[in-house]
Amino acid sequence: MLRIVGWDVGGVHTKAALLEYESGTAPDVRTAVRPFEIWRARDRLPDLLRDVLAELTDRLPRAMALTMTAELADVFRTKREGVRFILDSVAAAFPETPVYVLSLAGEWVPRAEAYGRPLDFAANNWLATALYAADVYRDVLVLDIGSTTADIIPVRDGRVAVRGRTDLDRLLHGELVYTGVLRTPLAAVVRSVPLRGHFCPVSSEYFAVTGDVYLVLGHIRPQDYTCPTPDGRPPTVEFARERLARLVCADIEQLTPTEIDAIATYVYESQLSQVEAAVWQVLSRLGYPTDLPVWPLGAGAFLAREVARRMGLRLVEPPPLWNPAIERVAPCVAAAYLLGKSLEGGRCDSRS
Repeated sequence: MLRIVGWDVGGVHTKAALLEYESGTAPDVRTAVRPFEIWRARDRLPDLLRDVLAELTDRLPRAMALTMTAELADVFRTKREGVRFILDSVAAAFPETPVYVLSLAGEWVPRAEAYGRPLDFAANNWLATALYAADVYRDVLVLDIGSTTADIIPVRDGRVAVRGRTDLDRLLHGELVYTGVLRTPLAAVVRSVPLRGHFCPVSSEYFAVTGDVYLVLGHIRPQDYTCPTPDGRPPTVEFARERLARLVCADIEQLTPTEIDAIATYVYESQLSQVEAAVWQVLSRLGYPTDLPVWPLGAGAFLAREVARRMGLRLVEPPPLWNPAIERVAPCVAAAYLLGKSLEGGRCDSRS
């Protein structure tokens, strides 16, 4: 029995997937997601990792596959410091388990070796998803929209056809859009909203986030709102409307529910346009292929599906392994699958 755990250590969520399978058989998959704002209590990360693993299994896996984005958190002065902190935390949590880290060149590297060249592993989670997509599909456009960011990843002829590998380069090429369906402040999506016959400028205060928009519009449930609310009140439609009213420096005594919901709809349309523009940018580089199917993933898969529909792009049939729970933790599942395949092929060094 091969037992592999894939990790995605993010700045606000730590995610994991356990794959168990005999060689040549379909894996049993279990997943876990734990909200964890690393800048608030970074020293708790090893304990959190152990707790998440205990949620998945009471047995140590043969190996672990590590991806991350938490190194960008401003609790670290540099990404170098952040990557090394995450590597140290994983080693502290699981000192007896081999850990491999996915390099931005697409190689599985033992943890100890990765420590010596940390910038080769910063913000590597998207690449696990990309390499898995290239293993399964010959041509596809991965559109993975999460709580904070959107990844736009083309696969052509069975190869990852991106221009950027680092966050900076991916932003420049439209392959990373810093917008998501939970944590994005609304002033990062709109500068003004239509209200009472005018376009009203919005406040740039941290009054409301996209999670409030999608809760009000019914795209997510309260339990899907897995980040702290801006005002500390519960993630309910009632409180979400209160937060949205403050976007235009008002409150629920000044705006009607219809007006607030219209503001939410306008933000939704604006975020769709934001992601769609980036998809057009990527497709323009590829020669505007109209036959490239979209694979929607992430907490915002509903947004990805709508972008594809509006652009006239069909959706790809997902692999048999995938379901709505798995699509929310795509990098973890992809990393565990890819590392398992690499171990079976004897292509990984056993050092960690």
